[in-house]
Amino acid sequence: MKKNKKRQKANKWNQFLEIPQEVSTNIPKLTVLGFGKLLIENYKSILEYQEFYIRISTSIGILNINGYELHLEEMTTDDLLITGKLESIDFESITDD
Repeated sequence: MKKNKKRQKANKWNQFLEIPQEVSTNIPKLTVLGFGKLLIENYKSILEYQEFYIRISTSIGILNINGYELHLEEMTTDDLLITGKLESIDFESITDD
């Protein structure tokens, strides 16, 4: 219960200060530019990387990117730029059972 109250208090401050949610938390943000570029912010790690399939771990699940000629164009500790011919983006959410 205490963690929930702390989160609510932090969310109120973030709203008051107009801080975007992806900045104050580790929730991933995806920006798709046409069919050729995908920017992923707040990712954890790269699980699998092939020319036609990339799997990315995030704090809320696994991101699957399918396409052709996929390349990791730029990579920092927080951001990842994928280029190529994007066909689909799927998300596997983490469930707590």
